[in-house]
Amino acid sequence: MTTEDPDDRALWAQAAAGSGHAFGVLFDRHAKAVYNHCFRLTASWAAAEDHLQATFLLAWRKRDRLRLERDSALPWLLAVATNVVRSDRRSTARRLRLFHRVPVEQPVPDHADLVAERVDDQRRMRELLAAVDRLPRGEREALALCVWSGVSYADAAAVLGVAEVSVRSRVSKAKARLGRLLARHPEVVPLAALTVEDR
Repeated sequence: MTTEDPDDRALWAQAAAGSGHAFGVLFDRHAKAVYNHCFRLTASWAAAEDHLQATFLLAWRKRDRLRLERDSALPWLLAVATNVVRSDRRSTARRLRLFHRVPVEQPVPDHADLVAERVDDQRRMRELLAAVDRLPRGEREALALCVWSGVSYADAAAVLGVAEVSVRSRVSKAKARLGRLLARHPEVVPLAALTVEDR
């Protein structure tokens, strides 16, 4: 500031009367000091930039309600900047408290994955059924009851109207035939699906 430059009190009076130019001179004169002050309070250049803008916006809004008591506006601007930073910290703390009160959402399984699995299951089942359809009817029935549905040999024999030994024989033959048919396509069905504990 040269001897010809107006002091802060004169500039503030002009700004209070509506002079944007006078306020711009005040900004140019003190912005760097306010910016550095905000950085020292926040340890963040990005936050300091935001707080610098907020400080001068607040100063502009209050320009007609404040009369400078000192030759420099800087002490008052630094006090405003300190309050701006403090207010922002309180707002951030409030937001964090509210955030921590919100229940954590449990992850939802990806619907697309479920659909893909179901489509794949259907494809594999169609391929398996195509192989099962090549078996004699008695073997298909015994296989469906005892292997897929877990019915005991004795109960299956009662339902099918044959001896239990016949059901065991049909299941054994069905598994052997399917084993040969599916050996060419092992991806069609897991081997576990073709095993059954003796009952």
